[in-house]
Amino acid sequence: MKASGVFLRGMLMGAADIVPGVSGGTVAFITGIYDTLLGSIRAVDLEFLGKLFKLDIRGAWEHINGGFLLALLLGIATSIFSLARLISWVLHNHPVPLWAFFFGLILASALVLLRQVQQWNPGRVLSLLVGTSLALFIALSPVVSMEVGLAGIFLSGFLAICAMILPGISGAFILLILGKYEFITATLKNPFLPQNLMIIIVFCLGCLIGLLSFSRLLNFLLTNFRQLTMAFLTGLMVGSMPKIWPWKEILETKIVRGKSHIIWGANIIPEIISAEVLLALVLAVIGFIVVLIIERLSRVRESD
Repeated sequence: MKASGVFLRGMLMGAADIVPGVSGGTVAFITGIYDTLLGSIRAVDLEFLGKLFKLDIRGAWEHINGGFLLALLLGIATSIFSLARLISWVLHNHPVPLWAFFFGLILASALVLLRQVQQWNPGRVLSLLVGTSLALFIALSPVVSMEVGLAGIFLSGFLAICAMILPGISGAFILLILGKYEFITATLKNPFLPQNLMIIIVFCLGCLIGLLSFSRLLNFLLTNFRQLTMAFLTGLMVGSMPKIWPWKEILETKIVRGKSHIIWGANIIPEIISAEVLLALVLAVIGFIVVLIIERLSRVRESD
């Protein structure tokens, strides 16, 4: 896989991770790099450290598929730091079309994963239901406040990255539940301020520890219990869909630091077919078709 293709996938993952309710892991799945990503992260092990200790830099780099990881991480970082302001603006000013696009994308992704589960049996159905229930529980969880200094920032990064690499569960939404989403995104907008730089370092350290530990568990499950795990991951996607339904009731609008913030309520069905509704429907269809095209291209490459 070319570095430019991996970089682009990283940018798509980063853009998805900024939006609460959308998972970068979903993008990794539908673009065909999920297994490679988990395998590369899992390779950061004692053998890798041994090669570094012996100054075998080339061997260590090849052991973790360093070219792939570097291109992907650069893409994610580029997207987060360059698009954070734009996506936050779109999410604030035009939320319905953005949610609609991701709704179509995740609906198609769930169908793609569903087709990968072979020979359904009671265990796999149960795994699907457990994944769906877990995603629904997280989606309906109330926001909590975690004001425990840098330790809270570290824990937020740890939990967010674990969710981020799971298709269907959004790392950004975990930050939202923990009451840290606006704080972290505001910090990323001005990363070079001394106080912000410390926060970013601690947050990234939490992400690193979470990534190295949780990816091993996922890799083990996909290697030894692939069908059960795929059913569970499909359930996560299905259960996350009510959270990203585009049309929601507006409970209230708060003014925070001179900016209005909408408090969303229950999902609703639009009563009037307006231009915005039509645009949202078109974007949902586009998101759906994009996933099917990507999945078809991935199958063609695998068969060649």
